[in-house]
Amino acid sequence: MKILVMNGPNLNLLGEREPSVYGDHSLAAINERLKECAEKNGAEIDFFQSNHEGALIDALHGARAKYNCIIFNAGAYTHYSYAIRDAIAAIKVPVIEVHMSNVHAREEFRHHSVISPVCKGTVAGFGEKSYMMALFYALNMD
Repeated sequence: MKILVMNGPNLNLLGEREPSVYGDHSLAAINERLKECAEKNGAEIDFFQSNHEGALIDALHGARAKYNCIIFNAGAYTHYSYAIRDAIAAIKVPVIEVHMSNVHAREEFRHHSVISPVCKGTVAGFGEKSYMMALFYALNMD
């Protein structure tokens, strides 16, 4: 089992950025917990973060022959990037959409995801545990 965890814009600032919304754990700390859990379960896990839409699309394209599952927090691109939506639809690797905050309890523009229809599922609202919940699915998917 090989899993790729992808993070979009501004997620490199976790731990500093709006801790009342996103918590005080850094992306590195979250990734370390995911790595420990994946390895305990016999899986390989890689991480990729970019603030650039094209880099995220290139990573999705590159993942299609290397990974069994992708865990993806697209950040704000979730709500308007049809290019990322189309990249997810173009690959056969299941993608789990992840959000730390409950996007439906926030600003109106965050209530709609253009990527949800092409993702295997969505986990939102559980802080850093959203990633762990997505990892649990990835490790146990059929």
